[in-house]
Amino acid sequence: MRTILLWMARNAWLKERLPRLRFVRKAVRRFMPGEDAEAAFAAAATLAASGHGILFTRLGENLAALAEADEVAAHYHAIMDRGATLAHPIELSVKPTQLGLDIDEEACFGHMAGLAARADITGTWLWVDMEGSAYVERTIALYERLRAAHRNVGICLQAYLRRTPADLRRLLPLEPAVRLVKGAYDEPSEIAWRRRPEIDGAYQAAALVVAEAARDGKARLALGTHDGALVERIAAFADAAGVPHERLEVHMLYGIRAGELRRLQEAGFPPFTLIAYGKHWYPWYMRRLAERPANVGFALRQLLP
Repeated sequence: MRTILLWMARNAWLKERLPRLRFVRKAVRRFMPGEDAEAAFAAAATLAASGHGILFTRLGENLAALAEADEVAAHYHAIMDRGATLAHPIELSVKPTQLGLDIDEEACFGHMAGLAARADITGTWLWVDMEGSAYVERTIALYERLRAAHRNVGICLQAYLRRTPADLRRLLPLEPAVRLVKGAYDEPSEIAWRRRPEIDGAYQAAALVVAEAARDGKARLALGTHDGALVERIAAFADAAGVPHERLEVHMLYGIRAGELRRLQEAGFPPFTLIAYGKHWYPWYMRRLAERPANVGFALRQLLP
């Protein structure tokens, strides 16, 4: 099922037609409050009142024209300025291909550097999101350039990629901020772990490496997972290494396992909710369905009266 859903995420014919269906649009509302920033800010206000940190991501990737990247960058600058007026500033998670990585790498870096500078000024964070394996090296190189000049920038790494332990060793001297996720793309077994026990083991090992650096103030760790049992296993080993729970942030997507995030918050883990919005949600949504079978069941129930 995961393979089929990831194929559907890439299929251009389905991408054009499925979002028109009423039940699909109804189902996607579980994972995003709306298609515009106003809906995202409304959801953020409620969550922030409960003590959650908030991240925004505007959906869309692999732009066709550099002018589109200019518009995306301007949008994110406005979001940071507005988010800075809140009690807890909104953090951003941005895909490099949203800012033109496929078209002009230097232009993409310029946009990212501008957002990183604005994050420094407004007291928030810019997260460089990760995409498929073809983009990993360029994304890490982009982050290295940003981190050399800006403190409040983080990067997403995918535990299921076999190269991730080496990437962590490469980044740790930079005292990085790392959001660790399992991985949501259909990668071949030559470069990625594919069985759940292997992925969970890789995730736990990578998390503990960053956690020990975070204990000493030399990293920021965000556990980007909805797997509460995995978080607790990591915490058990982290406790033995002297890493307090407040160094183990838990980042979950809006609308997914909100009760579990509250439970972890009560146990001392700093909670963050990533709110996605935008019109170009189809590929992102299909990858969310592929991550957890329970999500598929929810989507199918939207067919019922």
